[in-house]
Amino acid sequence: MDLAFKASAADPVKCARQLAYATPLEEFDVGHPELFRSNTFWPYFERLRREDPVHYCRASMFGPYWSVTRYNDIMQVDTSHGVFSSEASLGGITIRDAAPEFRRPMFIAMDEPRHGEQRKTVAPMFTPPNLDKLADGIRHRTAQCLDSLPRNETFDWVDRVSIELTTQMLALLFDFPWDERRKLTHWSDVATTVPVDAEAERRRQAGLEECGAYFARLWHERRNAPPKDDLLSLMAHAEATRDMDPRTLLGNIILLIVGGNDTTRNTMSGSVLALNENPDEYGKLRANPALIESMVPEVIRWQTPLAHMRRTALADTELGGKTIRKGDKVIMWYVSGNRDETVIENADRFIIDRARPRQHLSFGFGIHRCIGMRLAELQLRIVWEEILKRFPRIDVVGEPRRVFSSFVKGYETLPVRIPS
Repeated sequence: MDLAFKASAADPVKCARQLAYATPLEEFDVGHPELFRSNTFWPYFERLRREDPVHYCRASMFGPYWSVTRYNDIMQVDTSHGVFSSEASLGGITIRDAAPEFRRPMFIAMDEPRHGEQRKTVAPMFTPPNLDKLADGIRHRTAQCLDSLPRNETFDWVDRVSIELTTQMLALLFDFPWDERRKLTHWSDVATTVPVDAEAERRRQAGLEECGAYFARLWHERRNAPPKDDLLSLMAHAEATRDMDPRTLLGNIILLIVGGNDTTRNTMSGSVLALNENPDEYGKLRANPALIESMVPEVIRWQTPLAHMRRTALADTELGGKTIRKGDKVIMWYVSGNRDETVIENADRFIIDRARPRQHLSFGFGIHRCIGMRLAELQLRIVWEEILKRFPRIDVVGEPRRVFSSFVKGYETLPVRIPS
């Protein structure tokens, strides 16, 4: 699929639509990261949902793969863990296959029973009683962050707010050295970056090894200390995880860092962008702050911070009238399912008072449903409660710079200004 038009087109959105409907379906490669960096992937998924909802791409930078693009088909794959595997040894959860020597097990990239055994060790951190304990601290840190922002001056919302607040939360959950907390952001970015050549992959692996060495030191400290209620201590003292080998430890650390950082931070940025792109909805929110309760799940649907999850077929099976062979790579495009108008009314619209705002795929379903989803919602709710107390509005004053990734659907920068 020719992507060259994006660099020169005067109207890339219009051009993308024309190209999406002119390109033969057999040439579609919706997993190309440039489509996401340029935000021009929408018409490709629209066409697939209408004409070929279970689509086979024969050649891509990630090898051949199936795209599952409709809501109900995605639900079928996500809840059929006996047929569709998450195992790291088979390729894991992303469209990109890591080289076998770089595959790191983590509980989201495990099948039962190991998945459930390891997931249970960190589950106490995300129970309603513990979230209630965390809420006051989240509100205090959010207030401090927002009060430090300049007025009538352009700044980067991603760096000053989204990264800062999510990194503070991660540091608290891990009981990580506070002054070094931005290492967590760096390692999250390293883990999810798409290397463009062998040298970039070498640097990426070196960064991950640095992360592994740092957490191995903390791990041994926690194992030799009395149990506490941070994530690292929970894993260090639980029977299912206390004897993890270094590769599995690093895999689970990466999972928790990315899950706790990238997803919330990109939805936090996406919420500001969504409200600016939909000023009538922003007006409704300012007039009635109680709509935060439904706006939060709606923006999680609208943003879809992880564009996809991948599975590997364990046996020949049928999906949407297509035969998927054992060993095939199957990509569940959450970002497409969340815009499926056969299931979600007015799916392309951002509507903060939807009747069913939690009807979305962003957290997944089945045994791998996001363990930290209620914490993410809590953080987003508090951020907007505190924003509305302080600012008449937050204006986006330039185009965001998006991430080169078809897995993390996120922002590198978002220029904003807060008027007095």
